[in-house]
Amino acid sequence: MRRREFITLLGSATVAWPLAARAQQPLPIVGFLNAGSPDSYARQVAAFRQGLNEIGYVDGENVVIEFRWANGRVEDLQPLASELVKRRAAVIVTSASTTAVAAKAVIGTIPLIFNVTDPIRLGLVKSLNHPEGNATGVNVLAGELGPKRLGLLRELVPKMASIAFRVNATSPASSLQTSLMEDAARIVGVQLKTFQATARDDLEAAFARLVAQGPDGLIVAADPFFNNRRDEIVALAARHSIPAVYEWREFVEAGGLMSYGASFKEAYRQIGLYAGRILRGAKTADLPVIQPTKFEFVRTRVWRVSDFGLGPNADIGDLDSPVQPGSD
Repeated sequence: MRRREFITLLGSATVAWPLAARAQQPLPIVGFLNAGSPDSYARQVAAFRQGLNEIGYVDGENVVIEFRWANGRVEDLQPLASELVKRRAAVIVTSASTTAVAAKAVIGTIPLIFNVTDPIRLGLVKSLNHPEGNATGVNVLAGELGPKRLGLLRELVPKMASIAFRVNATSPASSLQTSLMEDAARIVGVQLKTFQATARDDLEAAFARLVAQGPDGLIVAADPFFNNRRDEIVALAARHSIPAVYEWREFVEAGGLMSYGASFKEAYRQIGLYAGRILRGAKTADLPVIQPTKFEFVRTRVWRVSDFGLGPNADIGDLDSPVQPGSD
């Protein structure tokens, strides 16, 4: 081979080798850890993908999303998080306090994007504006909005004397949620009856025990366990003719009476955006915790307020227009 031909061949190989090496590099992995099930969170997953897409990441093209679903089994969360660590996830996103705390315990320095209530109290961040550490995300104010839900329910049932509060006993946020509700109940002068739930509960039997206490209304705390079984919970409330208020609009679309809270979809879009920014090189410490500024009040036409013997002062329709189940 002539010297010039050899140099030309060597130069071509030098150019081609880096291109081939880059082509063989694996796509970055985004771990998606959730205590619920895929069916219950289909809309939220779509919103999460939208957030990633908006910042330039498409699953299967330049990033891979690996899903891990606990399907209500809280004990599986840490092992599932450990799987994502072994897969060398570049960032892990979680929803709800139980999931975020479980992931934080095992993921080491991998960036964590959460969707929780009161991340400071949970020990996930040092402050909202300056998270420090390897975690940031969205503070959905689920616990903080509990008193507002109580106020809406009392407006609907003016003669309310007692109210049942359904909370997941295994959630790290349960003590905060309960404390805020107890304070609110004292202020408005109603008796609060707290009912602790676990993932292994027989919902029908547990609901029968709740109804036996004779509450005038029900507030269901925000939690993946309840969201995972929202159709059952809504059906039981309807069967026992007990007015109930929920965190997310998805409960109303399943036939529930009303909900008040931040947009679940928007929270997931935001954690998708943050995950994309992390992939682009941003540091969690430089991404302040997002707090929603808009909240949704949603009520349904499926139940009539007359079903509860309510008076003329029960009209709360000016807060928002009713939605039919399945609307968006």
